[in-house]
Amino acid sequence: MKYSEVVSSSRRKSRKAHFSAHSEARRKLMSANLSKELQARHGVRSMPIRKDDEVLITRGVYKTREGKVTAVYRKKWVVHVERITRDKSNGASIPVGIQASNLVITKLKMDKDRKAKLEAKSKGKSSAKKDDVAMSNVD
Repeated sequence: MKYSEVVSSSRRKSRKAHFSAHSEARRKLMSANLSKELQARHGVRSMPIRKDDEVLITRGVYKTREGKVTAVYRKKWVVHVERITRDKSNGASIPVGIQASNLVITKLKMDKDRKAKLEAKSKGKSSAKKDDVAMSNVD
């Protein structure tokens, strides 16, 4: 069911918007869930993935493998994780691209901007919960 008149519910338009998104929009779309302990510590469910985060692969051939993110390849919608490679026929080793949705962030690379973003997101969630509690007594 369509709730907003401004946003299209067309599959065709959604796919076009997704695949022609600019780099900064792709950054946000390439988010991954945080591990359960990080969710509990920060009060945030997911974050955009970045280089030097430590991740756990949850889906696919490389499931249960852990490693550090070596590159976030926004143009191809993939993340490269260290030690996740395959050998080419000429003997060269190339990184395998993993989709961000198939990863769980186990350790965040913190800087002041990311810390501020985490605090802002958790503050927004806590104020929304307070509003829900306050509104539940309205009846």
